[in-house]
Amino acid sequence: MEEKIRTTLDEVRTMLQADGGDLEVVSITGHTVKLKLKGACGGCPHAMATLKGGIERYLREKVDPAITVERA
Repeated sequence: MEEKIRTTLDEVRTMLQADGGDLEVVSITGHTVKLKLKGACGGCPHAMATLKGGIERYLREKVDPAITVERA
């Protein structure tokens, strides 16, 4: 499952990079994915909304509904 999560996150990265941001995978443990937002996304006031409403939702749809994304 980790490989599928990483592949899906690569899709998300292209969207973030288009807005001047990026993400770094800190760890994947079971269904918990810890991410660090970088660039424009790192200091954005909407970072938690991006993690939960964007990235977490996308991973749940594409990989597994039990996935939880946390900010590292």
